Amino acid sequence: MFRCSLLFVIAVFAGGGACQALAADTAADQPPRKKIVFIAGPCPHSPGSHEAEAGARVLKYCLDHAAGLPPLQTIVCSGWPADDDTLRGAAAMVFTGDLFPPEVAPGREHAMAALGDLMSKGCGIVCLHYAMGLKADTVADDGSHPLLDWLGGYYAANCKHHKSSGGFFEKVEYLPVPGKHPILRGWKAFSFQGESYWNIYFGKNGSTAAVVPIATCMLPPEEPKPQVVAWAFERKDGGRGVGLSPPHYFREWRIDDLRTMVLNGIAWAAKIELPAAGVQCKLPELGTFQPKSVEPTWLPPKWK
Repeated sequence: MFRCSLLFVIAVFAGGGACQALAADTAADQPPRKKIVFIAGPCPHSPGSHEAEAGARVLKYCLDHAAGLPPLQTIVCSGWPADDDTLRGAAAMVFTGDLFPPEVAPGREHAMAALGDLMSKGCGIVCLHYAMGLKADTVADDGSHPLLDWLGGYYAANCKHHKSSGGFFEKVEYLPVPGKHPILRGWKAFSFQGESYWNIYFGKNGSTAAVVPIATCMLPPEEPKPQVVAWAFERKDGGRGVGLSPPHYFREWRIDDLRTMVLNGIAWAAKIELPAAGVQCKLPELGTFQPKSVEPTWLPPKWK
């Protein structure tokens, strides 16, 4: 049985002695709060890597505490929720985990159908790191998959039609793409020691005008060229998608600019007006969010 955290945050996050009630308790004369649902999929990586649930809790905390945002209803689920009411009316679905969570969920057909219904109503979608990943056995030979229609692109893991790439580097630098897209607000180039993806699959004809690059990396090192590692996508149905390659290591959440980029993406996907300075929020110690480990327990042998 999957468990859903329907409370804002435990007392150490909220600064009080009791858990706060759901934002559904909004006063009658106030507009309803937008709902953002985090789905943390299976995550068999070693402690300190991926940390799907703890990463979702970090983002929930930031959205609940960031200045300049309207009050929101944020929900973190471990796996696909048993109760479809949890998803009803969601403004955005945010996925973390190893591979696209609905594809690897028990009851996959139900999960994909429920998500498809949300997407048809204009719900936004955000996929972080390997949660944008699809394997060959879940993708048609021509590369088609609902995630491509919803997100604008995906990480093709050893697929027949395309092979995306990933690698670990002593320094990965994310560069904002010049422009005026709201997701670009309030953050600058940042770097970290870790993993990044490249050669994302954006369709058989490559990227379209509906896909707006947000950040690039110069990869691979032996033949560097700008690779899109974060993007925004406007669907024909009016919905929005955001793909974000980081973070692999949980410690990367300490990077203010990385967090703002990700938080901006979630707010934009949910059609929330972003502050001029982007979505900013300081964090308590990362251990507060109960990862298996803050620091990675596995590093590439070349770093040791």
